[in-house]
Amino acid sequence: MARVLVTRPEPGATATARRLAAAGHEPVVLPLSEVRALAPALPPPGTVDVVAATSANALRLLPPVPRPFLARPCYAVGSRTADAARRAGFGDVRAAAGDGAALAAMIASAEPDGATVLYLCGRVRRPEFERALAQAGLGVHSVEVYDTAFIEPGRAAMSLGSELPPIDAVLLYSPETARAMTTVMAAAGTDSRLAGASFLCLSAQVATALGTVGRARTYVAVEPTEDALLALLPSG
Repeated sequence: MARVLVTRPEPGATATARRLAAAGHEPVVLPLSEVRALAPALPPPGTVDVVAATSANALRLLPPVPRPFLARPCYAVGSRTADAARRAGFGDVRAAAGDGAALAAMIASAEPDGATVLYLCGRVRRPEFERALAQAGLGVHSVEVYDTAFIEPGRAAMSLGSELPPIDAVLLYSPETARAMTTVMAAAGTDSRLAGASFLCLSAQVATALGTVGRARTYVAVEPTEDALLALLPSG
């Protein structure tokens, strides 16, 4: 059994904690960020051909949308985002293999040149997905559905005080959270409960964002899915 720090925001943190507990691990939930719904302004339905999302949050926090949008194909980055798209009311949902590059390639191979993608996204995001669509000759209309606010490092560090047993592993899902983790560790000091922890990263980009922090104890999932991330934990 491992004591595992879960850093992702709610409601995903609680869902991950349940998975960890079911596998015999002890989750410690400490979200380093929280997501906040915005008031997105959608373009006229006739100006977009397909919808895309790289995060389930964009679909979970999406206000009710006009039926013409729901009739468009919705491309999702992975199975969980695809499930969120179906719950939002989209009928034709197509899931990629788990990262933005795979999603952009999927859309580019299926849609004609000049098609316009309505990208439902967060305010804090990486530019690669939009750049890949543009390079493939597709139009992109990005609509920010939610924002991400990061927890003050000192407050998070206090939650990792000496009264807490040592953490065995830290789950990191995004480069932004990895960078937040480095500031938390600096605030906590070298005697924190993280001194011997392994850092399990969803992708190489996440690991890079950690810099030199815990480099010898940093591991990257073989694919950018939570299943692959949790597979890095010891079994039994």
